[in-house]
Amino acid sequence: MRFASALSIVPESTEAADGTDDVPVLPKRLLVVDDEDSIRTALSRFLSSRGFDVENAASGQAALRLLGRERFTVMLCDVRMPGMTGLDVLHQALADDPDLAVVMLTAVNDAVTATEALAGGAFDYLVKPVELNQLEGALERALHKRTLVLEQRRVEHLIRDEVAVRTRELEHEQAALRSLTVSVAETLINAMEAKSIYLRGHSQRVAELASSIADGMSLDADTVEAVRMAGHLHDVGKIGIREEVLNKPGKLTPEEFAHVKDHVRIGMEILAPLQHLGVVLDYIHDHHEHVDGSGYPRGLAGSAISLGGRILCAADTFDALTSRRAYRDPMSPRETVDYLAKSVGQLLDPTVYDVLRRVVLRRKTLVFIDDTPA
Repeated sequence: MRFASALSIVPESTEAADGTDDVPVLPKRLLVVDDEDSIRTALSRFLSSRGFDVENAASGQAALRLLGRERFTVMLCDVRMPGMTGLDVLHQALADDPDLAVVMLTAVNDAVTATEALAGGAFDYLVKPVELNQLEGALERALHKRTLVLEQRRVEHLIRDEVAVRTRELEHEQAALRSLTVSVAETLINAMEAKSIYLRGHSQRVAELASSIADGMSLDADTVEAVRMAGHLHDVGKIGIREEVLNKPGKLTPEEFAHVKDHVRIGMEILAPLQHLGVVLDYIHDHHEHVDGSGYPRGLAGSAISLGGRILCAADTFDALTSRRAYRDPMSPRETVDYLAKSVGQLLDPTVYDVLRRVVLRRKTLVFIDDTPA
């Protein structure tokens, strides 16, 4: 048959789109939208015989009401209708049901309208007269495209779900690994601090003060946590420092001081395999660098020193001065922040110092636990 522009039906061919007489057996819900009753009747009769479950709508408004009540797989829609045009129906229908396959049908060969329809989501744009088997083929192709789109979407959902599951598993594994890492490192630190009554609790206090400073600087939660972890681990290299040097009651010789400074290198060698710690390693590496470049091990200055390293330097220095040593009594927190003011721009970063002072004077950290040995 040929679907003529004069709206007459002329016998021509009853073959299916693939050239066979096979009738599709899968249920296919089709909505035919056309304001001409004779066209709707002819199309419905033919497409029903080809295996489509057909409903009709005489206007765009009626089509949208049907689409609101029932679910269709494909819609064949005239372009030019009084009131709501086919393009209006197309846009609203796809907004309500993005899975709907739409084929537009018109008696006017208008390239602009065709472009707008296809850009708006129509799968095909047919111009009358059109052979009915060609029309069926267009509908079958639209259904096939719809199936491919839905399958692709299903696969993408499966992939996203699998990636999400695997990501959660990896995050859990990384969290467990980080926890194990810190636990092992803290065991080493506890063993090291046990060698010196003057170092007991030092790493815990530095971690608390450093994270308080980071939080006071309004750094993001991940950075605050990285600073805290670096505070716990910063002195792990002291496990390799001789006990008599750690506990020496007097001034260190140049050789002894060089030996103490080596704890940064030793710590980095211990932690080097733990690359998953990321910036934590940078912070630890930099915790004895000074903003004027006089620190160690690399003599970095200013912003070349990681922010976490600058924060650790301040917290480490503060705790050292407020802790009892064999050769001196501890300073009070207020005395210490006043004393450190002289080191701003040399030892300490000015911004870090300002927040350190504010944190200490407001007593917003756990650094005031008395570590005087019994």
